[in-house]
Amino acid sequence: MTLRRLNPSVETCRWGLFDAAMPPVLTVQPDDSVVIGSVSGTPGVMPDAASGFAVDPRLRRIHASLVQGPGHILTGPVAIAGAEPGDTLEVRIETVEPTQDWGYCGFRPLRGTLPRDFPEGRLTHIAIDRVRRVCRMPYGVELPLAPFFGVMGVAPPPSFGAISSIEPREHGGNFDCKELVAGSTLFLPVWVPGALFSAGDGHGLQGDGEVCINALETNLEGRFTFLLHKRTGLRFPRAETPTHWISMGLHEDLDEAMRMALRQMIGFIVERSALAPEEAYQFCSLAVDFRVTQTVNGEKGIHGMLRKGLLF
Repeated sequence: MTLRRLNPSVETCRWGLFDAAMPPVLTVQPDDSVVIGSVSGTPGVMPDAASGFAVDPRLRRIHASLVQGPGHILTGPVAIAGAEPGDTLEVRIETVEPTQDWGYCGFRPLRGTLPRDFPEGRLTHIAIDRVRRVCRMPYGVELPLAPFFGVMGVAPPPSFGAISSIEPREHGGNFDCKELVAGSTLFLPVWVPGALFSAGDGHGLQGDGEVCINALETNLEGRFTFLLHKRTGLRFPRAETPTHWISMGLHEDLDEAMRMALRQMIGFIVERSALAPEEAYQFCSLAVDFRVTQTVNGEKGIHGMLRKGLLF
C-alpha cells in the first residue's frame, strides 16, 4: 500500500462539475491511500479582515484562476488503475480533519427548504476550535464537530456529459450524508475506466436535512483508501459505518427518494441473507431507520440504516 497526497490548488481542483471526459490529476493502485485536501466557498462568502479569520491563500488563487461553476470546488479526479465500468470502488474514509479555524453557514431567498419564508439572506462566520473539536456560534452555544465531505463521487456515465456537482446521482456526488465521517465506507459503481474519484464540500458539522442549504462549510483534509471489486454490477451507491449498513435514495420528490432507499435496502438484504423480498420488506418496516439526508440539493435524499448484527 502506498500513501499519496493531493493538495487543493489551481492544478488539482475544478469548480462545480463532474465530467467523465475530465482527465485524472493523480493515478493510484488499488489498496493505495490518498490524503485529499479540500477548500470551500465563493469569494462572496469569505470573511473580511476585521473578522480575524484568515482565508487559505490556495483558495484565493483558485478564486482568481478558475472559472466558477454551478457547484462546489472539488479536488481530483483520482484514477484507480484497473477500474472498469461494472466494478465497484470501495472508498474507506480513514480520517477527516478541519484545516482552518472558521467555517460559514448561510441562506438566501428562493433556496433551501423554506425558500420564501426568509426574504433576506443571511451569512454567519463561525469559529472552529480544532483542539477542543467544537465550533462556537455567535450567540454562545458550542456544538461538537463531526466533519465529513459533503461531496464524494466518481465520474458519471459518459452520456451525462458535464453535470453540476450540486445534484447527487448514481455516481455519488453531493450526498451531504452526515453518517459518512471517519471510519465509514462508501461503495460507488464505476462508470468509466479509472473510476475518477473526487471530493470536496467540507462540512464541520451538519444536521440531517441540511435545511437552510448550508452545513458548517469549511476546509477539510481526509485520508481515503481505495479498494476495487471487479464485475460486481453495482448500479447505485451504498455505504457502511462501524455500526450500520446504509442504502441511498435520491430524487427531486422526497417520496420517490424514500421508495428508492427502501428498494435499495430490500435488495441489499436479499443479496446478503436468505430472506425473500416479501420478508425483507417486512423486516425494513420493523428494524430499518429511514432518515432525511438533505432537502436542498434538487435531488433530495433519504438514507436507510440497518444496524449490523440484526441479520448478518
